[in-house]
Amino acid sequence: MKSWMFFLLGIFYLQAQIEEPVVWESRVEQLSEDRYLFSFEATIAPQWHLYSQFSNPEGAIPTEFIFDANSSYKRIGEVTESESITDFDQVFEMDLTYFNNSALFQQQIQILDAQLKQIKVEINYQACDDKLCIFRSEVLRVALDGTSTAVELDVDKKSQELSKSLELELTETQYLENESVTEGTYAPFNIFLLGFFGGLLALLTPCVFPMIPLTVSYFLKQSTTRSKGIFNALLYAFFIILIYVLLSLPFHFIDSLNPEILNNLATNVTLNLIFFVVFVFFAFSFFGFYELTLPTGWGSKTDQASAVRGGIGIFFMALTLAIVSFSCTGPILGSLLAGSLTAEGGAFQLSIGMLGFGVALGLPFGLFALFPNTLKALPKSGGWMTTVKVVLGFLELALALKFLSNADLVAHWGILKREVFVGIWTLLAFGLTLYLFGIFRFPNEVKKLLSRARKFTGLGMLVLTSYLFIGFISSENKLRLFSGFPPPEFYSLRVQESDCPLGLDCYKDFETGKAAAIRDQKPILLDFTGWACVNCRRMEENVWATPDVYELLKERYILISLYVDDREALQEKEQFNYQYADGRVKAINTVGKKWATFQAINFNTASQPFYVQMTAEGQILNTPIQYTDKATFEKWLNQGLDRIPEQTNKATYFNY
Repeated sequence: MKSWMFFLLGIFYLQAQIEEPVVWESRVEQLSEDRYLFSFEATIAPQWHLYSQFSNPEGAIPTEFIFDANSSYKRIGEVTESESITDFDQVFEMDLTYFNNSALFQQQIQILDAQLKQIKVEINYQACDDKLCIFRSEVLRVALDGTSTAVELDVDKKSQELSKSLELELTETQYLENESVTEGTYAPFNIFLLGFFGGLLALLTPCVFPMIPLTVSYFLKQSTTRSKGIFNALLYAFFIILIYVLLSLPFHFIDSLNPEILNNLATNVTLNLIFFVVFVFFAFSFFGFYELTLPTGWGSKTDQASAVRGGIGIFFMALTLAIVSFSCTGPILGSLLAGSLTAEGGAFQLSIGMLGFGVALGLPFGLFALFPNTLKALPKSGGWMTTVKVVLGFLELALALKFLSNADLVAHWGILKREVFVGIWTLLAFGLTLYLFGIFRFPNEVKKLLSRARKFTGLGMLVLTSYLFIGFISSENKLRLFSGFPPPEFYSLRVQESDCPLGLDCYKDFETGKAAAIRDQKPILLDFTGWACVNCRRMEENVWATPDVYELLKERYILISLYVDDREALQEKEQFNYQYADGRVKAINTVGKKWATFQAINFNTASQPFYVQMTAEGQILNTPIQYTDKATFEKWLNQGLDRIPEQTNKATYFNY
């Protein structure tokens, strides 16, 4: 049974059987002049379990401590807990980690302001016996002298009313019950190609390229037969692919905890600023100012393990390659990781991208083992690999600017408008052009004759610089080649008629848009989008901008664009706590949280872009659609128009 079912049953059962299965007590111990130890002890009723912070979230809800954000103190480490039990849970029919009888949780606090007298702590927990479960959320104000006062969780009448306003009464919901929403079939393949291209770039770096002939020759010479050598080389290639795919697995676990987590990470202002700094750091390592390395002990240990014969030894050989090549592959992998976090497939897209990266990196080892004579055709290692690294450095700087732009868009700072962004990209492209033509060099580079390939690449970069410059000075050049990366066209220094995509009329509040749909007798196109959503910008600039689609959006639909990553605070009267069916309470205090919750509870998804066709009365007109191509999207829009209820005067919908 689902935990929310136990929660509902538990309300009635507890009234008859027990006051509360878990009773909390807090105490405070002063460790030094400015350090305190906060202890929270739970007394658990017989036959009941309280679940650990680290219990499998697929079952019962783990215990959680949330300390009120306050600059007057800081936490030292994380909340520790007493010894727990991991065993089969009869209620959830799986192994879970829990406490019987009692549990102790402790947190060290350093006081930064001597005027601080108390700290607010929220405890969210679930407890179960062999029949049912309850979920509780308790808020305590714990004073430094050891006393504590319970704070009632604020799910008051106001919160209940505002929560109800988020829940739509929908009809024709069979369109929402399909196994998956309509989506462009090529999107995962594009992610694979992106990872594959990144792997090809990594192959051309001095950390990897020289290893290809050495490793293939080693397998062929050390094996007793040529077939055995080929098998070992292919196994080596397979392990390279496997290692990079395995790197994505932790993100599947993160994604399973809460589908909004990866989106929150991707749109977090602080995290995007960290990505910006890290990418700049990566770029300067490619420019030759310093070298990135993992701890030397890692490479030594895996190298020693690779001496083992058989498949295990080959696996550690592949792992050694991954470690020693980190200075070149690390920045490229970082780009892939950060790009997948901002994409709408989260962990799945990251795995697809990692698969592409691993295939590109491992494929040459297998191919050259099958056709060893082609090794002679490989170009010799040399200065051209340094040029590749510098080109990658400029690419890292261009990507770094994207993360600074994400932070700027989400926080509404207004410092990196579209023209500023494109202008900086133009300067980067011009700088790379000058480098390729040998007009300047980086440290530790010697002057050398320019190869034909380098001159040809330089000419290509000159063309790209011109393309970007025209996009910078003219609003006519929409930079379609880079759609999704620069800020949206309406985020501009130029005076705009509308702050909606492509100058369309749109509403950024559902109720306001619904009222317009009733007034104009038009169906609603519900657009769940985000400021930092790359695919949202691509849809707007490549699909919405085409004349036929643009005409449909402008004339036949009421467009409601809801930004799920908007960090703008709601007015105090609009802030509330939303209580889920399982008892969890979520504070709705920003515009983005409101619309992300609205999307999750009505359409059971957290991805963007996500488009829904519906009438103002709540009738769903078509299966929701995500990132796709122009033909599919236009067909989808027309299908929705054809399904407007017969009892509705369609002439008014089409009257434009």
